[in-house]
Amino acid sequence: MSLDPNVRDRILAAVDEAFDAQIAFTQELVRHPSLRTREGSAQQLLFEAMEQRGLEMDRWELDPEELSAHPGAGAIAVSYDEVINVVGTWTPEAEQGRSLILNGHIDVVPEGPAEQWSASPWNSYVKEGWLYGRGSGDMKAGLAANLFAFDAVRAAGFEPAGRIHLQSVVEEECTGNGSLAAHLRGYRADAVIIPEPEEDMLVRANVGVIWFRLEVAGQPTHPREMLAGFNAIDAAYSVVGKLRTLEAEWNAERAAHRYFENLEHPINLNMGGIRGGDWPSSVPAWCHVDLRVALYPGLSAESVWKQITELLESITADEQGNAIRAKAVRTGFFAEGYVLEEGSDAENVLRDVHRDVFGKELQSFVTPGYLDGRVFTLYADTPTLVYGPISEAIHGYDERVDIESVRRITKSIALFIAEWCGLNAVER
Repeated sequence: MSLDPNVRDRILAAVDEAFDAQIAFTQELVRHPSLRTREGSAQQLLFEAMEQRGLEMDRWELDPEELSAHPGAGAIAVSYDEVINVVGTWTPEAEQGRSLILNGHIDVVPEGPAEQWSASPWNSYVKEGWLYGRGSGDMKAGLAANLFAFDAVRAAGFEPAGRIHLQSVVEEECTGNGSLAAHLRGYRADAVIIPEPEEDMLVRANVGVIWFRLEVAGQPTHPREMLAGFNAIDAAYSVVGKLRTLEAEWNAERAAHRYFENLEHPINLNMGGIRGGDWPSSVPAWCHVDLRVALYPGLSAESVWKQITELLESITADEQGNAIRAKAVRTGFFAEGYVLEEGSDAENVLRDVHRDVFGKELQSFVTPGYLDGRVFTLYADTPTLVYGPISEAIHGYDERVDIESVRRITKSIALFIAEWCGLNAVER
């Protein structure tokens, strides 16, 4: 690193001095149940925290019409009234350093049956070195790390010499439209950091994702004449079985896709929900299955969608010869994957600061999940470092994040700000 050792030590010490406050803030953030369309109170908390730090504030409702015109937008299935992004901007008096976006998502996935948790999913608590609660790892600890890393630089007696945008966005868990909306609003920088829960590693590549609803029609009748009808729920399982053959074909092609050659099953088709029928004593006339499927980087979402719809059009009957009517309707993600090309200046700086903080080399890996990094990589041609703390049970029961990992990641981000943006000394 080029940082003066004394400056480096002051910044790291500032992270430690404020770390109890950082954990308390993270817990408070977790206690705001920021489920989809209900992110308002958590966003207000972050807005006030950024505003208190003297940042130039911006918040706005997502615009469905503007988003829908972009090829990377997810299908919009809810009202965007009061669904807002929050951005706080630091602009130095003389902008001499490189600019940076510190991005994170405020939305969390549903908690499931609360009785399956050891405690309330919204009652954030600390136990044996872990901070618990829905969204603790994915990714409210990362949002707080961005904020407190910025604080540490200033508490050490410096100000970043480059412009910084601290972004708290919505819809990362369902459409990716929050980060896309920030992009469409004009926010750009020379690099991006997104501290998702990535096991103290850097994401090298990740898949794209499509959400869709499979709609299957049946023929209702009374159960006493069940064989004369056609059960749409049974038919839906038959159709999903056909989609599984497509999933298998895609996984068999993994050797042709860079970085995915050694993953056993990178393309996953997930049945996330099923609804069907109107009455226990009627053969079901309809069935809807909510599905999520991945796609390799380099493939367009449109091309994969075409394969899905063409397969469904080719299915005319089940194994017993019953006629099947099945179609797919987009319901969320329509996102393409990306690869973080090696050797960027931003990655080199992260490697240096990670080595300094962790005492070992930065590792990278490939993830078969969605990340908002695709917005900045694909549509802004910006090196995007998805790099964050160790976590367990994200999207599951008793979600938790490793506290000391959060401390180290915060130190890495603080040193990255200092190295990447440059520093101006401030009179105390």
